[in-house]
Amino acid sequence: MKHTLIYIIIFFISTNVYSQKIKIYGTITDSKGQKLPGVTIRALETNYFCASDYQGYYELKIPSNESFTIVYSYISFENDTLLWAGSETSKEMNIIMGQSDFELNPIYAIANFVDETGMERVSTKNLTILPDISGNAVETMIKTGMGVASNNEMSSQYNVRGGNFDENLIYVNDVQIYRPFLVRSGQQEGMSFINSDLVSNIKFSAGGFDAKYDDKMSSVLDIVYRTPTGFDASVSLSLLGATAHIENISKNKKFTYIAGLRHKRSEYLLKTLEIEGNYKPVFTDFQLYSTYNLTEKLSFSFMTNIADNVYNFIPTYSDETFGTFGQPLQISAYYEGQEKDSYSTFFGSFSTDYKVNDNLKLRFITSSYYTIEAEKYDIDAYYSLNQLNTQLDSTETAGDSILNLGVGQYLMHARNYLNAFINDFSVKAYWSVKSHYFQFGVKYQREQISDVLSEWKYVDSAGYSTTIDRIDEVQFVRLYTSTKSQNNLLTNRFSGFLQDSYSFNLGLTKIKLTYGIRASNNDYNNEFLISPRFSSLITPHWDKKWFFRLSGGVYYQSPFYRELRLFDGTIIENQKSQRSIQVILGAYYTLKIWKRPFKFSTELYFKKMDNLIPYELDNLRIRYYADLNAKGFAAGADFKLYGEFVPGTDSWISVSFLKTMEDIEGDFYNKYVDTAGNTTNNPYAVVDTVVVYPGYIPRPSDQLISVGMFFQDYIPGNDNMKVNLAFFFNSPAPFNPPQQYRFRSQLRSAFPYLRADIGFSFLIISPQRNFEKFGFLNIFESVWGQIEIFNLMGIRNIASFNWMELVPNTTNPIPISYDKIAVPNRLTGRLFNFKITCRF
Repeated sequence: MKHTLIYIIIFFISTNVYSQKIKIYGTITDSKGQKLPGVTIRALETNYFCASDYQGYYELKIPSNESFTIVYSYISFENDTLLWAGSETSKEMNIIMGQSDFELNPIYAIANFVDETGMERVSTKNLTILPDISGNAVETMIKTGMGVASNNEMSSQYNVRGGNFDENLIYVNDVQIYRPFLVRSGQQEGMSFINSDLVSNIKFSAGGFDAKYDDKMSSVLDIVYRTPTGFDASVSLSLLGATAHIENISKNKKFTYIAGLRHKRSEYLLKTLEIEGNYKPVFTDFQLYSTYNLTEKLSFSFMTNIADNVYNFIPTYSDETFGTFGQPLQISAYYEGQEKDSYSTFFGSFSTDYKVNDNLKLRFITSSYYTIEAEKYDIDAYYSLNQLNTQLDSTETAGDSILNLGVGQYLMHARNYLNAFINDFSVKAYWSVKSHYFQFGVKYQREQISDVLSEWKYVDSAGYSTTIDRIDEVQFVRLYTSTKSQNNLLTNRFSGFLQDSYSFNLGLTKIKLTYGIRASNNDYNNEFLISPRFSSLITPHWDKKWFFRLSGGVYYQSPFYRELRLFDGTIIENQKSQRSIQVILGAYYTLKIWKRPFKFSTELYFKKMDNLIPYELDNLRIRYYADLNAKGFAAGADFKLYGEFVPGTDSWISVSFLKTMEDIEGDFYNKYVDTAGNTTNNPYAVVDTVVVYPGYIPRPSDQLISVGMFFQDYIPGNDNMKVNLAFFFNSPAPFNPPQQYRFRSQLRSAFPYLRADIGFSFLIISPQRNFEKFGFLNIFESVWGQIEIFNLMGIRNIASFNWMELVPNTTNPIPISYDKIAVPNRLTGRLFNFKITCRF
C-alpha cells in the first residue's frame, strides 16, 4: 500500500511536469507598425492555435520542452514561420509581417479564404483606390463578392442570397450598427456608418454564420477599427466630397485614438439623373474610436458617431423615353413643389475588457443609438404621354411624337416623422481550455420607436380623377393612396449564446468544428427562439491544396419595425419571427495559372424558409404585407476566382446563380373570361369567373445571375500609375404594381443592371522624395491623384418604376377600366471625377 501511494504521487508529478505549458506571446504589426488583429497563429500538426486580438496581441500556449513549427498567417500578408526548439519558460516574440498579394504556400492558403469559423476575410488595402461613387467603399467591395447583389450604385445596401436589406447584420468593434428607417432612395441615403479610413479588418459571411452573431437570415459584415501604434493622418478631396482622419498614441502607450470626418455634397452626381432640378444634399459624419489600457488586465474602449444628413430637392422637368421597339413611349413632366428630408443619428458605445487569467477574458459592452428622421414633400407633376414614330424610312420625323395617349397630373404630399432610441448591454466571455475555445454571452436590448406618418397621393388623368365615389348623385374625389397613422413601440429583447471551437484529426484529415446555440426572447410577441448553428473546416489528407466547409443552422429574424407595419401604417400585433433553415457546402482550391497563384472558391447553398412576411421593393423602400404569411426557399451556387491576373496585383471575379420563390398562404385571385375563353377586364363581356391560386411566385430579390469583378493593372515598369476597374452585372429582377404582388410572376424588367467604374491612380509625391526648395511639401508622406470615370458604358440602369394611371377615352362619366404604365426610374449617368489623397 505504501509503495502504491508512492507510485501514484510519482505518476501525478510526472504527468504535471509533462503537461506544463508555456506561452509564446507578443504583438503582431505590419511594416509600418500598424497592429494586426485576427492573425492566425498555429503550431503545425497540432491542435494548438490562437488569434491576435484587436490590438494585435496574441498568446499561444504550447507544451514546454517540445519543438514546433509555428505559422503566422493573415490575408494579404506573407506567412511568418517560427521554428520553436522548445523551452521551459514563456517568451515574448513580436512579429512584423510583410505585405504580399498572396500566400504562395497552399498549406496555409485557407487564411486568405476564410477564418477559423468560416468567415471570409476581405482585404482592406484596395479600399482607397476602389472606384466608388457612393462614398461607401467597404460595401462597394462587398458587392463584388460571392452571393451579393445590388441594383443601386448610390446606396450602401445589398441583397445576399435571396434576402433583402433588412436581413443583413453589420458590426463595428463587436457592436451592432443600424441605418435610418425612412430612407426610400439612394440619393437620400448619404453615407453608411462604416468609415473606410478607420478600418483595419473586414470579415463577411453570406450565410451559415456562428451563434455568436445576432438573429438575421442572410449575412454578417464584421468590421474592426484600427488601434493606432503611432501618428498618422490623411485628407482626401474630390468633386463629390471630402474626408479626413487622424490617429495617434500617447507616450506611455496606454491611450490611443483614431477619428474621421466625412463630408459629401452629391449635387454634381445627381445632375446626371433624368429629373432636372435643384439638388441640395449635404451629408456630414464624424467618428471617434479610442482605447485606454489601465493595466495589463483591464482596458477600455469608446466609439461614437454623429451624422447629419439633409436632402433638399426642387424638381423642375423630366423627359423619359421607354417602352419597346414596337411601341416606344415618351413621357414629359413639369414639376412644382419641393422635398426636404433630414436624418440625424447619434451613436455611442463603451466596452470594458478584463483578463481574468491566461485562459479567460471578459468583455462588457453598452451602446446607444438615437435617430431623428423627417420626410417632407409637396410635389405637383403635370405629365403628357406620347407614342413615338418608329418608321425608319422617315428620318426627319423618326422618334417624334405621333400620338398623344393622354395627359395627367399627380400630387404627392408627406409629413413623416420618426424617432428611435435603441439601447443594449451585453456581457461576453472567452475561455480557452485545452483544444477548445468557448465563447458565450448574454444581451439585453430595449427599443423605443415612435412615428407619425401622413402621406397621400392624388392622381388625375385627362380631367378625371382615377378614383371617384358617388353618393346620392354627388361625386367625391378619393385619394389614390393614403397613409395616416401614429405609433409607439416599446420592445425588450433578451438573448444569449454558447459556442465552442474544437480542432481534431480524423485519421490524417484535419477538422476544425465550431458549433453553438443561440436563444432569444422579446416581449412584443413573447416568442422563445432556439437557434442551433454549426460550421466545419476540413483539410483532407490526400491534397492539402483543397479545403472544404460545411455549415448551417436555424436562423430567425424577429420583427423589428418595418415588418410590423401595414401599408396604411397600422401595426400588426403578435407577428411571428421569420425562419430560415440553411445548409452551405463550400470548396476552396489553391492553384497556379500562368505560373502565378490563384484561389478558386465555390459554395452551394439551400435555404428553407417559413413564416415569411412578403414585401415589395420600391427603390430602397421596403414595404411589408404584415398581415400575410408565406413559405419559401432560396437555392444557388457561388463561384469566385481570386489571383494575380496581372503580376503583383490582386483581382477577382465572382459569379452567382440564384433562385428564390415564396408561396403566400391563402393567396388567390379571380380571372374573368369571355365567351371565347380569353381573359378580359370588360365587365360586359364576362361570362365566367375562374379562381386562380398562384402558388410559388418569385421573391423581389430573385435575380438569376450576378457578376462582380475587381481588376487591377499598372503601366509595365512603373507601379506608380495604376488602373482599377469595378464591374457589376445583375440579371433583371421581378416587379409588380403597388400592392399587387401576384404580378411578380409575370413582370420582369427587360434590362439587367450593368455598370462599370474605372479609376486611374498616379503617385504625385512619393515617401522617398525630399523637397529642398519647397520644404513645406515634406510634411506629406505621399500624395496620390486619381481620375475616375463612373458608369463607363453610359448605361442608365433602372432603380424602380413609377406607375402612371391612364383613363381611356370614353364618354362614360365614370371610367370602367384603367391602364397602368410603368415608367422607369433611372439611376446615374456617366460622370467624371478627380480625387487627391494626401497622407501625412
